[in-house]
Amino acid sequence: MSKRDGYPAGVPNWVETLQADPAAAVAFYAGVFGWEVVGPGEMPGGGEYFVARLRGRDVAGIGSRPADAPELPSWVPYVQVDDIADAVARARDAGGAVPAEPFDAPPAGRIAALADPAGAVFCVWEPAERTGAQLVNEPGAWAMSLLHAPDPDAAAGFYGAVFGWTTESFGPFTMFRLPGFVGGEPEQPVSREVVATMAPAGDAPAHWSADFWVHDVDAAAATADELGGRAVAAPFDTPVGRTALLADPSGVTFSVSRVGG
Repeated sequence: MSKRDGYPAGVPNWVETLQADPAAAVAFYAGVFGWEVVGPGEMPGGGEYFVARLRGRDVAGIGSRPADAPELPSWVPYVQVDDIADAVARARDAGGAVPAEPFDAPPAGRIAALADPAGAVFCVWEPAERTGAQLVNEPGAWAMSLLHAPDPDAAAGFYGAVFGWTTESFGPFTMFRLPGFVGGEPEQPVSREVVATMAPAGDAPAHWSADFWVHDVDAAAATADELGGRAVAAPFDTPVGRTALLADPSGVTFSVSRVGG
């Protein structure tokens, strides 16, 4: 499932970070992940937007952060929907907010920015010519998004109402599942219905982050440090592989992981 040409409704299909200095972010992430970067193009409403690629296939986006954006920038997931107006209405009914009403973003499609009741921002995407990340679940590509939630039970209710996600426990994490979806990779240690994960936010504000797979977690952490980032949690072993929590030079956190030996 590494190459993707489309996504069903309710499945995260893209990930991006909006930053005050997108060109600097491009240099950092391209150095860590080996991305080829296309752009800049112009964002709706102004600003620059870059598309990161591996082997000529789109994997992530980096753009200009609007002046009125939340102070805590992050790697924000997009979730595909069939009807963006309906998704926005469901989010409002479930107690969420709409920081950006639906707007056209050619050639991608129609997009809206939403926030769950705790304030974690994510986007919904009704696709047109583009359908999201074309390469996932391989070294250098996005593998999963993680919600840092102050009230996991409330978050589970919200995302269940908006997208039909169900939950199950996996150690200290909660897995969001979309019943009937077959994604991921056959060798992964969790159900292939899993579309996202969740963990308690602790003292941090509610936000989403992203996990990217790499060949070598220790080498990726060292490269991030050389390029002005830092290790929030140095590389460590888990029951399913090895991971590290890193921050880019602007403070945006993300994780890098290697599953298996």
